[in-house]
Amino acid sequence: MGKIAFVCAGQGDQYPGMGKELAGQYPEAAAVYALCDEIRPGTSAQCFSGTEEELKKTNNTQPCLFAMELAGASILLHKGIHPDAVAGFSLGEVVAATIAGVMDPATGFRLVCRRGELMQQAAEQFDTSMAAVVKLSSEQVQELCSRYSDLYPVNFNCPGQVTVSGLSDRMPEFSGDVRATGGRVIPLKVKGAFHSPFMEKAAEAFAEELKQAALQQETIPLYSNLTAEPYTENKVELLSKQICNPVQWELTIRNMIAEGIDTFIEIGPGQTLTRMIQKIDPAVSACTMTAYLKQMEASHDADTTKSTEAETC
Repeated sequence: MGKIAFVCAGQGDQYPGMGKELAGQYPEAAAVYALCDEIRPGTSAQCFSGTEEELKKTNNTQPCLFAMELAGASILLHKGIHPDAVAGFSLGEVVAATIAGVMDPATGFRLVCRRGELMQQAAEQFDTSMAAVVKLSSEQVQELCSRYSDLYPVNFNCPGQVTVSGLSDRMPEFSGDVRATGGRVIPLKVKGAFHSPFMEKAAEAFAEELKQAALQQETIPLYSNLTAEPYTENKVELLSKQICNPVQWELTIRNMIAEGIDTFIEIGPGQTLTRMIQKIDPAVSACTMTAYLKQMEASHDADTTKSTEAETC
């Protein structure tokens, strides 16, 4: 039998109402939201009834996604599904680090709240945005970005998909270059040039926050956005520098597969990471946490039915 990994999502898949059903159905999920509300009052209300525009703001998006993702992971852990490794995309790396025991849930949530605030402040300094470029190779996207002094390839997601960050007023011209090269540009639901030099001040400030936290040794392999490799001792550097450097997601997944991971469960409100992993290697299994929970419950119901039938006989 192969190994299981939890992969925690980043910004972009958030939506009004996310996590409400989980909190209503599973006590362990409700407990996570209760903890987050103690630290940041109104977090569950934002998740359950906040507007799409409200959830787009980074200082709201990050704590809300953290709460929803940790709630989902808590359900799986409570049901006995323990990952052999974890990774997270951007803010999802803080969730993954919490699952891996680098920090306790309260510390992880406080850190992600501060991370969101710092990145929001950095985003407000410039009119910046992000967009996914599809149907082009990483090399082609890098070459197109090299023509601009304020656009950067930042997320190497999967074959044929790279995210670009930079000044919003340069995106139309860049989009024209992409179309002329045979690609397509998809604007993302985020406000800010994340994982680019525009976030350097936020990264430096977050490093100071991390130095004050009681970070522990991870209990399972935790993969870094910055290096695509399992964590080393320098956790402060890995968690802070990923804010202003590219996310090496495709390489991360390939490295995890090379270590025997063949089942990936996406922890988050959508299926962006699931789709990326399916493109990276169609031979492995990838599904969302909600799909995995439904499979588990359907299997349990089937087993219960068989047991009842056997007792009747």
